[in-house]
Amino acid sequence: MSGIEYIANAFRSGFDMQDLDWTAWSEPGRAGVEHHVLWAPDPAGGEDSVGLLLRFPPGAHGDFHEHLGHELMLVLDGRLDHSDGTSYGKGDLVVEGPGTRHQMSSETGCTVLAVRTRPAAPRTPRQAELLRTPAAA
Repeated sequence: MSGIEYIANAFRSGFDMQDLDWTAWSEPGRAGVEHHVLWAPDPAGGEDSVGLLLRFPPGAHGDFHEHLGHELMLVLDGRLDHSDGTSYGKGDLVVEGPGTRHQMSSETGCTVLAVRTRPAAPRTPRQAELLRTPAAA
């Protein structure tokens, strides 16, 4: 993608953003998450980063994964639930470093801006990580 993409009022609910192309994120371990790509990795151009808008309907969740680079998540609307038991609300900014492992979900629904400097790799949670997931709480 080149040029400029403009999204008016990014702090509105993702479900009100009907002017964007949303795609179901079909990948093992994910359920219900939709995404809108702002930019994608370009291996030929040496670009590893990705920018996405994510839309989690109530009960949706991502896969459990490990970050190979940094990830920035800005909650634009709703509540984002982290597998460590922490929940983040509208306006909260979360930055996770390389090597962090998590699964994100939303019990109530949310819209998130996510930027990854490098890809993430699917992982199987360790026993201690399983005990901290919101579903096990």
